[in-house]
Amino acid sequence: MKKPIAIDLFSGCGGLTEGLVQAGFRVIAGAEIRPEARSAYQANHPRVRLFDDVRVVSLCSIQARHKIERGQLDLLAACPPCQGFSSLRTKNHTNPVRDQRNNLIFEVLRIVGELLPKAILIENVPGLLTNWRIDDFRRALKKFGYKTNQGVLDAADFGVPQRRKRMIFIGLLGEVEPSIPEATHAVPVTVRDVLQHLPSWDANDAPVLHRMRQRFSPEVQNRINCIPKNGGSRRHLGTEAQLDCHKRQQGFNDVYGRLSWDKVSVTITRSCHNPSKGRYLHPEENRALTLHEAMLLQGFPPDYILPTDRGIEKTASLIGEAFPPPFASAQARHIRRLLKDRV
Repeated sequence: MKKPIAIDLFSGCGGLTEGLVQAGFRVIAGAEIRPEARSAYQANHPRVRLFDDVRVVSLCSIQARHKIERGQLDLLAACPPCQGFSSLRTKNHTNPVRDQRNNLIFEVLRIVGELLPKAILIENVPGLLTNWRIDDFRRALKKFGYKTNQGVLDAADFGVPQRRKRMIFIGLLGEVEPSIPEATHAVPVTVRDVLQHLPSWDANDAPVLHRMRQRFSPEVQNRINCIPKNGGSRRHLGTEAQLDCHKRQQGFNDVYGRLSWDKVSVTITRSCHNPSKGRYLHPEENRALTLHEAMLLQGFPPDYILPTDRGIEKTASLIGEAFPPPFASAQARHIRRLLKDRV
């Protein structure tokens, strides 16, 4: 059978495209502006035409390489920048900060109008659901002839070894209202399932990304050494052994916490290499997660290529901001079924 075709906007390092490919889609184009993300994307998906700016994507620019007419694209998928809607960057967790990237969702709308894809998939943080932009987006899609549905799903229910709640928005051209996919994994994939088999970070055969991790001062390292294995946190140290800033802070209790072997990970963010930003210590070893471990906890294949020469901060950002491939694949498989039933 001919593979359905898709376009991936705000492609990042390619997590969504990886999931689409795993679900049987042929991705013909993407768009990503950051050089380090573009480099990673093209290393893993070299046949996809990658535009350097979503604002230049149009039916005409797609037709320059692919014979496609309006209405023939099966899926337009997009992960617009979510920083402005994240609960960590909102005032009182309700009002999004002023961020020029907040309006990029309307570039998706412009492209929908030009291409008129059969289906639309938008992934973002749950905060977008309460923002006026998603309401305007939904109303405009209705005028184009789409039925829509949305919900908040947890990646852990779809085979990703981490707790990661995201808004999933699906649009379907025609008279049938799309459903939101149900969980595919009753039993979660755990930290142990993906990390325990790895070689030591300093082994000769360890991947380069597995050697990339945060280093600490002797004082901080000594505190880490005292945190109980397998899920312990700084609270177990007692007040006297904690940093002064931690004594004054009642929240953010995951800071300098260890992951638990037999649970899913906390959400992998752009700071996943830095345990001062969350529960990012190895369950057993006295160290931070390596970038390779963080990549696996995001559900990427072990051989996925990410830059090792751009610095730990930029590569960690690529990992933490990605759409976990198993999560993306589950959404894409669901959309394939919707398209099949639609015909």
